[in-house]
Amino acid sequence: MQTVRVNNFEAAFQIRGQGQPLLLVHGFPLDHSMWRFQFEVLATQYQVIAPDLRGYGRSSRGQAPLSMKQFADDLIALLDTLGIPQPIIFCGLSMGGYIGWELVRNYPERVSRLIQCDTRSIGDTDIVARGRRQMAARIIEQGPNGSALAADGMIPKLFSQQSFDRIPERVEQLRTVIANTDPALIAETQHALAQRHDATAWLQTMDVPTLLLCGQHDSISPPDEMRAIAEALPQASFEIIPDVGHMAPLEDPHTVNDLIRQFLSDF
Repeated sequence: MQTVRVNNFEAAFQIRGQGQPLLLVHGFPLDHSMWRFQFEVLATQYQVIAPDLRGYGRSSRGQAPLSMKQFADDLIALLDTLGIPQPIIFCGLSMGGYIGWELVRNYPERVSRLIQCDTRSIGDTDIVARGRRQMAARIIEQGPNGSALAADGMIPKLFSQQSFDRIPERVEQLRTVIANTDPALIAETQHALAQRHDATAWLQTMDVPTLLLCGQHDSISPPDEMRAIAEALPQASFEIIPDVGHMAPLEDPHTVNDLIRQFLSDF
């Protein structure tokens, strides 16, 4: 891992390879390690950057209020600091996808292609937002044990039953990442997620080649919902990953990597 100071926080990241820049943005409440099966493979063809978002992994929190737009601003600042002014390939999962919508909307000249994994375009309903705020309150009430509470609540929703049976070690590794995350940060991010923009109205203006990937058994961002996103985008293709849930890049990295490389080879 390397670190640089951007936007008044220490941004940690991995970077490897040469060629067109490919930015891998993790979901909530994870870190860059969720892309470990993509990083090495894709770095043979692209300059791959896998950062820890503000406050996550080895990146410091800084002072700016959290929002999907702030995360997007931070990523642009990181690219500028690394001397990468050219358009990038953006790849995000779940919350990383929400950040991707903000990046394309606010910095369209900086994105050449978009890969959105297991994500949504709609904002939270009032009921979902209320649930996030209640969960944030429970995490804070638990103190140091709050992150373990978050892990116990999230893990069953992140993987398919097939993955629980086939790759239990990856499930446990992800549980550890969540349990080791600052509970105050998890709670704060829940509030930011509840307040994120509904990107659905932006989709028809996002004229960038896009690949959408979704796990067959993803209950958080269901295939039908992601298919509708693909239909709303001017240039999009949609692929379902069989037998996996919300963490497709971890659950079936071979298929995900092949689809990403095929998508990028078409341009």
